[in-house]
Amino acid sequence: MARKKKEPNRVDDLLDELIEDCHSPEDILGESGLMKQIKKRLIERALSGELNHHLKSDHLEEGAAANSRNGSSKKTVQSEDGELDLSIPRDRRGGTAPTI
Repeated sequence: MARKKKEPNRVDDLLDELIEDCHSPEDILGESGLMKQIKKRLIERALSGELNHHLKSDHLEEGAAANSRNGSSKKTVQSEDGELDLSIPRDRRGGTAPTI
C-alpha cells in the first residue's frame, strides 16, 4: 500500500523559509538562534494582543476615562532556552496584568 503524501501547508512553507539561511544547529538552537528569536517575538506579540483586548474592554465601560498605550518596558525573563529580554507594552492607567 502506497503512503499518502502529506500536502504542504502554510506552517511548513514558513518554516522552510525561516530555516533556509540556517547552516548549522547553532543557527537554529544557539544563544541567538532562530528558536530564541521566535519565542521572544511570539511572547511579545501575545503581550501586545492581551493589551489590545484590555484596552478594548476598557473602552466599552461607560464613564471610564480614556486609556491608551504608553510605550513599553524592558524585562528579562528566564526561559528553558535561557534569558529572554522582552519589551512589555504598558497602558496609561497601569491596569493591565499580563497573563502570559
